[in-house]
Amino acid sequence: MNKPPPNTSRKPPPAPPRAPKVSPLGRSPVRPGVVAVPPARLDLSAMTHLNALAARLSTLDYFQILNVANSATPPEIKAAFHRWSREFHPDRFYQVADKELKHRVNEVYKRITEAYYVLRDDVKRKTYLSDISGPERARKLRFTEAAELETKAAVRKEQEEQIGTHPKGRQFFQAGMADFDAQKWAAAERNFKMALTFEPANARYKEKLAKAQERNYQESKKAGDPFKIR
Repeated sequence: MNKPPPNTSRKPPPAPPRAPKVSPLGRSPVRPGVVAVPPARLDLSAMTHLNALAARLSTLDYFQILNVANSATPPEIKAAFHRWSREFHPDRFYQVADKELKHRVNEVYKRITEAYYVLRDDVKRKTYLSDISGPERARKLRFTEAAELETKAAVRKEQEEQIGTHPKGRQFFQAGMADFDAQKWAAAERNFKMALTFEPANARYKEKLAKAQERNYQESKKAGDPFKIR
């Protein structure tokens, strides 16, 4: 019986592993679909701009940080954010040995990002614009979550002062206001008195009760009953 000839063919040796593509930053492989940020060129104009921004961060509002007008459109705000975030992205400065410079870059970049996330939100932008246009501008330059909570608490407190804190008190007060607007003076007076039983110190309730009593008294005089007990 003839034996088959031995297999003399050899498999080609495995190809050497490819070195991973390294990003321009020289730190880590470039992932597909991710555009690496190029290293910063520390030219004089860029350094001057960076230092000026860092020195004035505590006095600039978000519009000034992004270098846009208060009336800037959403696309203009987005374009400004992309421009400045590329310019001062911390990854561009990772090779810089100056720690103070890196700190300034980080602070500027954080504020640029903060500005964008506030101004791109229509509700927050409206509130922020109102804040920086008022007498407390210096204290309202940063729209932090704490500031937002503080604003909501102030609004809630003002509302409570207007219509009361006790649920039953508010209920009778609102009923009294409806009677007052309908010129039902006696009914308004009764409801305001009931509201005061739940909140005796509420100045708003007392004020409205006094007005309702005065209107009720005048109405009684016209009806020929000036001695009606209130």
